[in-house]
Amino acid sequence: MGRGVSRSGMSVHDTPQITSVEETAGGIPAVISAWRHGVSKMGLVGSAVSLGKANKTNGFDCPGCAWPDPKHRSPFEYCENGAKAIADEATIKTIPDTLWEENSIHALGRRSDQWLNSQGRLSRPMILEKGSNHYVPLDWDRAIGIIAKTLDAQKDPDDVYFYTSGRASNEAAYLWQLLARQYGTNNLPDCSNMCHESSGVALNESIGIGKGTVRLEDFDKADLIVVVGQNPGTNHPRMLSALKSAKKSGASVLSINPLKETGMRRFRHPQSAIDMLGAGTPISDDHVDIKINGDMALFRAIGSIILDKGVHDVDFINLNTTGFLDYANIAREVDWDLTEELTGQSRDRIYEISDYFCRSQRTIVCWAMGITQHKNSVNTIREIMNVLLLKGDIGREGSGPCPVRGHSNVQGDRTVGITHAPGNFFIEKLSKEFEIDISPEHGADSVNAVMRMKRRGGIFLSLGGNFLSAMSDTGYTADALENCCLTVQISTKLNRSHLITGDVGIILPCLGRTDQQITSHGPQLLTVENSMGVVHVSRGHNIRSTMAIKPEPTIISSIGTKLQELRGGSIPWREFGSDFDKIRDSIERVVPGFEAYNTRVKSGSGFELPNPPRDSRRFDTNSGRAEFSSHKVDGFQPKNGAFVMMTIRSHDQFNTTIYSNNDRYRGINGSRNVVLMSTIDMSRMGFRTGEHVGLQTVHQGRRIVSEGWYVLPYDIPTGSIATYFPESNRLIPIESVADYSNTPTSKSVMVEVTSSRLSSRP
Repeated sequence: MGRGVSRSGMSVHDTPQITSVEETAGGIPAVISAWRHGVSKMGLVGSAVSLGKANKTNGFDCPGCAWPDPKHRSPFEYCENGAKAIADEATIKTIPDTLWEENSIHALGRRSDQWLNSQGRLSRPMILEKGSNHYVPLDWDRAIGIIAKTLDAQKDPDDVYFYTSGRASNEAAYLWQLLARQYGTNNLPDCSNMCHESSGVALNESIGIGKGTVRLEDFDKADLIVVVGQNPGTNHPRMLSALKSAKKSGASVLSINPLKETGMRRFRHPQSAIDMLGAGTPISDDHVDIKINGDMALFRAIGSIILDKGVHDVDFINLNTTGFLDYANIAREVDWDLTEELTGQSRDRIYEISDYFCRSQRTIVCWAMGITQHKNSVNTIREIMNVLLLKGDIGREGSGPCPVRGHSNVQGDRTVGITHAPGNFFIEKLSKEFEIDISPEHGADSVNAVMRMKRRGGIFLSLGGNFLSAMSDTGYTADALENCCLTVQISTKLNRSHLITGDVGIILPCLGRTDQQITSHGPQLLTVENSMGVVHVSRGHNIRSTMAIKPEPTIISSIGTKLQELRGGSIPWREFGSDFDKIRDSIERVVPGFEAYNTRVKSGSGFELPNPPRDSRRFDTNSGRAEFSSHKVDGFQPKNGAFVMMTIRSHDQFNTTIYSNNDRYRGINGSRNVVLMSTIDMSRMGFRTGEHVGLQTVHQGRRIVSEGWYVLPYDIPTGSIATYFPESNRLIPIESVADYSNTPTSKSVMVEVTSSRLSSRP
């Protein structure tokens, strides 16, 4: 069924240029970069207006990340990469009809992801008909009609997949899951399946809630903040302000990561004149250059040392936990040879690291996808939780787990029902609210959706995002999408997922976070939930009256209305599509914690959702207590001279959106097709700087080969390499997933690296 379009857009660039790694994040370079990007996309006035409204009480929530807003906000409450994300969405450039007329999807497929994104905002619905190679415009009624009729004709509801990006608002996400469940499926794959699913699974098992327990103000009350498997300077730059403030209040900051990232070295706050003129604030007191996937072994050893020194919180453990004796027995039997091998740290060094934990009375541990995307991610996070439970660091100020979400509302989407595995309570409440029967059977997550589409085809509908590029095993995922009879993308910008379609591909252009949400009922507002459980308003300001685009809730409601006309039902789709207050009224009746939703969210800075472990040390686990785990320590170890590859993001990108081929903080310019390798490994392999190499993975007998890479020296542990996401996603086998969470193992894949000077293995 495929049209033979390029699946990745990766092209061979000039040999990358290397400069020195920047020692300080933020400062004047960040300001210049943010404003240069903003002015080029929005103009001078547009930049000033849009950036001035970002993350304000009466403004819009930045689409760049889910970091919470401080109670006392500055005049410019945004960071460099947030400014880029805002400018990218708020661009005044729109895609003209001539682009579609002059470019087949084959021609567009040969363009880079950066070029596709740079064409501007999608401005009208488009369709790629069966057998055609050009998108053509169509009106909204016909587009919605085709979608509804195709859905109605599908024999098995479980052959339809409702994907969600974390950009979606609470209102859009709630309607999206309602549409799927009225249709008859729990197939709700989402971006969380690819990133923080492991966090949700582990935290639910450990403390009975799939979220962290930390408030923003806890950072100023902590003795120790551990940043593990995370790069705040690029992915969550506003977090650096919180770390700087915590340092001023006396906290120590410990960085644990294979790469020592610029943001963890020093930080010059772009909104502080003193910082801008000075050398900046040192952030990490210590850095652990851990081997990829050595985190579980490290935290087990730390727990063992805490026990040996007798500094664990006996009262907290006795009153609030279960499983301690089993954990203590296994923790005291640390295999130090294995621990040193997995972590790359000596026993003496691990004792030094443990001193930070032993001395601390209030510890916060923050992590991101450097922890969640391994085969053993769930058990690794449970090992982190073991250490926090040992010290009693749950339910008191200045302490707790802090999984830092990347997408701006991925946590809110899950709260209002975007999950392939809904709980019985939610099913009962939603069924009662709308008088519909909802299956208790779990649906397909992102990996299972791809595998099922590859076998059976079906219909794929995407609420935002760039599923093809974000997903692992790009070639396999492309085959799966091309096996569908219909693919639908609700989007703001052009991306590669629009070019790899089913028999029929439809693009529905939607309003973004920075836009005014106008319906037949007048101006509407949206709401989101940040990474620390605060729900607040997002009010866009850009007017797109000359474009045929609609709010996401209105688009979803239109599909629901048309489908209900064909199948029957009594859900008030038209009301939901025009009056978003009514959506929030329904959420209030279905989801606990949203009492007086419309009233509370419109006053001040929003409201905080209940968090029983934090609020009252109540744990909704099987035992009713926080649970220690006592699994066997393991790690990912490559064989026969292969490397462990992890994917990373550059400083000039947001998720799959690429702004340039430069990575300012790491000192890499001109290409993204790079392999970062230690100088020791380069010497052992006989590689020269900038040498052309190929990468290949072998998993369950299937070999994936990718050419056109350049090897560069970098400060990374031996046996480990790093490549950019999403270009290297093709090398992550679809079957390589985390235990229990089914998240792709994007941070630990065994890869062979071969020079183009040498013959390839047969």
